[in-house]
Amino acid sequence: MLKVPQQQYIRYLREIDGCGIQEIAERMGVNWRTAKKYADRDDWNSPVERRKGSHPVLGPFLEAVDTWLEEDERMPRKQRHTARHIFHRLQNEYGFKGGERTVSEYVSKRRKQMALERAERFERLEHPVGEAQADFGTVYIVKSGELLERKVLTVSLPYSNAAFAFPVPKENTECFLEALKRIFEQMSGVPRKIWFDNLSAAVVSVLADGDRTLTDAFARFSAHYRFEPLFCNPRSGNEKGNVENKVGYGRRNWCVPPPVIETPEAFEAHLAEAAMADMQRPHYTKQARIVDLWEREQQKLLHLPTVPFEVFRIENARLNKYSELQFESTRFPLPQCKALLPVLLKVKWDEIEVLSADGRTNHLQLCHVHTPKKRYPWIGVPSLRVTANAPDP
Repeated sequence: MLKVPQQQYIRYLREIDGCGIQEIAERMGVNWRTAKKYADRDDWNSPVERRKGSHPVLGPFLEAVDTWLEEDERMPRKQRHTARHIFHRLQNEYGFKGGERTVSEYVSKRRKQMALERAERFERLEHPVGEAQADFGTVYIVKSGELLERKVLTVSLPYSNAAFAFPVPKENTECFLEALKRIFEQMSGVPRKIWFDNLSAAVVSVLADGDRTLTDAFARFSAHYRFEPLFCNPRSGNEKGNVENKVGYGRRNWCVPPPVIETPEAFEAHLAEAAMADMQRPHYTKQARIVDLWEREQQKLLHLPTVPFEVFRIENARLNKYSELQFESTRFPLPQCKALLPVLLKVKWDEIEVLSADGRTNHLQLCHVHTPKKRYPWIGVPSLRVTANAPDP
């Protein structure tokens, strides 16, 4: 097929110079039939033709292959299909008669296309499916007639406008990671990307080039759940405006008037039920309910790992001469333990395990230890339990 300028020149020779077909064919070096085709052409509209499929053998099976590749994006890399595995599945499940090379070439090409499509979606201003934002907020609750402050981590998904919340005593690393883990469990999946402030529970420092030095616990947590953490520029919380609005929305609609709560578990259930009920309303711009959009978005989340991440930190400590453990501003009496005993503390978000510092002895007996009686012992004061290392056989 001749290029358009060549086609136009043939037309020029015919109409302007009055050349015959044979003369045009000789001057252009083409067959006389080709010269006649363009010399006498009346319709120069660009034809709209359906592109012919380039996969005559694999064509009937492309939908199945694409589905498997899309599902693979939600799985850990070690559990994804190889091209050979896809080839064998096509043979066994669909009776595919083509060759393995045909499948391998398509799989390689399709994966590159999917990577480009993801990059293009993220460059646009619209919110990608499966991308989330997270932020802490402060609310007040009522317990035994008293008004108490409580921290709540909110995770919102701008595409569907769905949101999930979990209450914690503080904004430290253990509370932050435990809240994220619990929210992932509520979602039954993990967002692919999550935007955060430069909170100290996740970020040690912001470098000159904009990179972040992450805390060891947060780096391991994000690797375990396979999401990509993204961070706003300093003093630019508006870059995650959806969750900023969601924090205020949840405070006004889920905690006004302040709910009467007697246990942390009751407050967790209250927020979870309120978030689910809120999904029944329509999206603020899209012609659909939030719950319907969320159900579609949920299919794009990463799968939860088979083993949950255990959130804790280890600290060295020593009991005082009264067999008391000083942790932050609280003293825990441990009368069954020796005075001045060195111990290890396994600090979780809501409790502390006291372990023997000598891994070969068993001189700390498992028992129940009450926390010191404060005005509101369940707010901000972890429970304590003493456990023991297994003795050597």
